[in-house]
Amino acid sequence: MENDSTEAWKKPELNKTTTDNLMWIEKYRPETLKDLVSQDQIIQTIKKYVDLGGLPHLLFYGPPGTGKTSTILALAREIYGKSFRNMVLELNASDDRGIDVVREQIRNFASTSSVFGFGAAVSGDMSKGGNNYKMIILDEADSMTQAAQAALRRVIEKYTKNVRFCIICNYASKITPAIHSRCTKFRFKPLNQDQIRGRLNYIIKQESVSIDSDAVDAILDISKGDMRRVLNILQGCYLSHETIDFDSVYSVTGQPRPSDIKLIFQSLLNDEFSVCHDYISKVKFTYGIALADIITNLLTPILSCSLPPSCITYLVSQLAEIEYRLANSSSDEIQLSALVGTFKIAVEKAA
Repeated sequence: MENDSTEAWKKPELNKTTTDNLMWIEKYRPETLKDLVSQDQIIQTIKKYVDLGGLPHLLFYGPPGTGKTSTILALAREIYGKSFRNMVLELNASDDRGIDVVREQIRNFASTSSVFGFGAAVSGDMSKGGNNYKMIILDEADSMTQAAQAALRRVIEKYTKNVRFCIICNYASKITPAIHSRCTKFRFKPLNQDQIRGRLNYIIKQESVSIDSDAVDAILDISKGDMRRVLNILQGCYLSHETIDFDSVYSVTGQPRPSDIKLIFQSLLNDEFSVCHDYISKVKFTYGIALADIITNLLTPILSCSLPPSCITYLVSQLAEIEYRLANSSSDEIQLSALVGTFKIAVEKAA
């Protein structure tokens, strides 16, 4: 039995190639616009801009794993073809978020004109007139400082003839109004499960992954429309389990199982404070679950329960406060007590 376990663990390491060594989020990143599995309307709109030879500055925003970076990289490859590396500057603003990066790297790249002058003609008929501007892709721009964004706004204004900017972020509210007004904005929505399932099944087949159907459903449920998270979960399960089943998905991700959330919710409503507190502590310790994940997953049963609307409103408001305090390094033990206490108050209000 021990030998079988060892062989199962080593299985992912067999017959590796250079491509196989890549993280699957990079290995299966769409190379062309046709490879993208969602956001059809956004893609069609951007292609029309390019066809007319007038691509504006772009602001892509929305949840992680929805195709923002993949879309602009695929578009840039189709516009510039073999000249991609010369014509595109890609920066991650979460690493380089200060004003010096704007003043040096971005300004230096933006201030020089293209020597190619053919743009999309390289890769076919994406553009009728050709685009001789360069492109700067600024990922995770919502982490940039206010000073850096102010400097960036001036660079966008000054070098519009040479460069098009694509600014990518999760939260558009963290981008200054001055940059908003200079960009055409596109919101990327979470992918629906049918869109993800087709791509997921393709990757499962390509990698010869042994996985149960309910495990696939679990991955889709946990990912919440985030394709990047889907692939990270799948690869993590593949590397640690010979056959991926429902329980292995929740074990690898550290997420609470739906059955655990149901029992926790019932305990919060019906058990005494100390009994409920001890039960949730035991579940957290046994399965390695974070309290923040329990709180997030409690939202669904709260919204569908039979408590009066005023009590549901109270619960959601208080859970948001607890989640906020947890995010700011508050004690798990104190916030668990606050969670149980909040439910006891809500139940008393409903009596």
